[in-house]
Amino acid sequence: MSPFPTSTVLGYPRIGPRRELKRALESYWDGRATRDELDRAGARIRERTWRRLAELGLEGLPSNTFSMYDQMLDTAVLLGAVPARYRDADDPYFAMARGTDEVAPLRMTKWFDTNYHYIVPEIGPDTVFELDAAKPLSEVREARALGYETRPVVVGPVTFLLLASALDRLDEVLGCYEELLAALAAEGVAWVQLDEPALVADRTPEELAAVRTAYERLGAAAARPGLFVATYFGAAGEALPVLAGTPVEAIGVDLVRGGVPEIDLPGKTVVAGVVSGRDVWRTSPERALAALAAVRAGRVTVSTSCSLLHVPYDVAAEPGLDPALKERLAFAEQKVAEVVALSRSPFHGPAPAGPSVALPAPVAAEGRGPYAERAAAQAEHLRLPPLPTTTIGSFPQTGELRAARAEVAAGTLPQEDYERRVEAEIERVIRLQERLGLDVLVHGEPERNDMVQYFAEHLDGFAVTANGWVQSYGSRCTRPPILHGDVSRPSPITVRWAAYAQSLTDKPVKGMLTGPVTIVAWSFVRDDLPLRDVVFQVADAVREEVSDLEAAGVKIIQVDEPALRELLPLRRAAQADYLEWAVAAYRRATSGASDRTQIHTHLCYSDADQILAAIDGLDADVTTIESARSGGRLLGAVEAFGRGLGPGVYDIHSPRVPGAAEVEELLRRTLAVLPAERVWVNPDCGLKTRTYEQVEASLANVVAAARELRAEL
Repeated sequence: MSPFPTSTVLGYPRIGPRRELKRALESYWDGRATRDELDRAGARIRERTWRRLAELGLEGLPSNTFSMYDQMLDTAVLLGAVPARYRDADDPYFAMARGTDEVAPLRMTKWFDTNYHYIVPEIGPDTVFELDAAKPLSEVREARALGYETRPVVVGPVTFLLLASALDRLDEVLGCYEELLAALAAEGVAWVQLDEPALVADRTPEELAAVRTAYERLGAAAARPGLFVATYFGAAGEALPVLAGTPVEAIGVDLVRGGVPEIDLPGKTVVAGVVSGRDVWRTSPERALAALAAVRAGRVTVSTSCSLLHVPYDVAAEPGLDPALKERLAFAEQKVAEVVALSRSPFHGPAPAGPSVALPAPVAAEGRGPYAERAAAQAEHLRLPPLPTTTIGSFPQTGELRAARAEVAAGTLPQEDYERRVEAEIERVIRLQERLGLDVLVHGEPERNDMVQYFAEHLDGFAVTANGWVQSYGSRCTRPPILHGDVSRPSPITVRWAAYAQSLTDKPVKGMLTGPVTIVAWSFVRDDLPLRDVVFQVADAVREEVSDLEAAGVKIIQVDEPALRELLPLRRAAQADYLEWAVAAYRRATSGASDRTQIHTHLCYSDADQILAAIDGLDADVTTIESARSGGRLLGAVEAFGRGLGPGVYDIHSPRVPGAAEVEELLRRTLAVLPAERVWVNPDCGLKTRTYEQVEASLANVVAAARELRAEL
């Protein structure tokens, strides 16, 4: 078996430096491009990736990290886990990801504690696993034709089945993995990477036994490449000695988030993740080299802590950043260069101690009365009907608006003209909602490019990028701001637009804000302060905005926290402390509002049912939450929820229009577990990614279903 390369990365961005994949996907979905054209766009991105990694001097090039949508969905296809209802679709792969007019898509949620979303495989009693190795094999051949030998990357069997809640099917799935290893060996592949990030979370004895079973069996395969099992997003803990006791030849460990393993790993290659794949800060060579020197193993390879999927492509594409800040940054290309440089340096010395920073005392909630008193005051103030209907905040962002925003940035459109266009779009959205019969309106957020970046552009302490795109799911990309200094709010941010929208209608219009945890979670955050301190700085800025909205006559203010579950530590021992300060930060941001101002919050696509007690602790008057895409799975856990709740009835991440009967059925299930006076009716998330045609038809059905049940009540 050939030695493992001295330098590698666990994965690389796959959207293209200028979001080429996004444009190709959306052209295909809209019928403007053929599948062959989409496939050629993907091939160009893969070729550029391998060529650039080789130019940078990286020895171990990964393949099969590219995906047309999601690596978990790719693994489901690899194993033949395609539910029967999708097999007759024109394109079963995208039918599972996005749904069709006839069939809803598979569930989607967050990839561990990141803002990347994955498609949750559906494995039932009738699922028959059957290997389809076309994709990994074709990428190996594609790279070889270009002159590159690669290491295929596949989600490991234990992580795949744990995330699919189907670990009892391990024996069947391992048969497919054995076939895959044999096929790769026959293709001349030297190493295969099996990703097992689930091993850095708390695992039961039964789950650890499954790890042992899986890798003893795969290690015993007669014909196979070398096995590299990659763990990341934290310390592998009790799973590490289990892996070390199996025949796998290489183990990946995250030395950035997990620290240096305390056990010896003789005879193993440790693929040491010393360059962070989760942030944009340059790596300290001294710390990285000291960590590498502390690893006790047969051989050490330098790598990133996880895939570089989570960072932008290249700092050089950001000429507008402050030069002093730019010197501190490393995007994917710079991180690969760091890996290569570290692999060519001698490892030496003990790791220096990190800075010691005292935590501030917890901040108590203040200002607002008990929920029951607030609910009574708000009922008198707002006079809403039973089962009030609303949306989450954003409405479709038209091409004209995006073009106008680009013209302002380029200096070709006066700011005054742009603002008039924004006002016209707000009026359009208000009139549409009135016509549809919604009860609580939104202004549609036409002035916002992104729910976090917009606030970062108006707060001190942040920088924003021009091309720092990161994939969130499918074709959806975001540009996470860079939070590099102390945060403050120099002036009101949203008040003008909220007040203008409210002036157009007698119905209440929600003021729309992003919460402090989410602003921080969806930014690249300074690493010289505890995360808690940074979140509280942002909470103070949000609190000022809440106060100004209320003073402007806004009666309902929504402060979204979709990332609350996302930042939950993977290990249970650290979760209570995080939830305590995260909840305290939200209450600090909102508790200055009067009792008759209704505070809403929103969470989506993040298994929020696991932290309902903390969500209740936010003390928001109304919580809207994703439910339609997950089939109402959280409804079994909300009986004890003590405030207003709107489990989503319309999955906005699919282009399909839900029928009124479908919406009504979800609402009836909600009313079976919650009293009607606390139930709200809303989509799963904002409508920014949909078209007006889809939105109008869907919301008409949502309102019709709510009115039908309201009449019964």
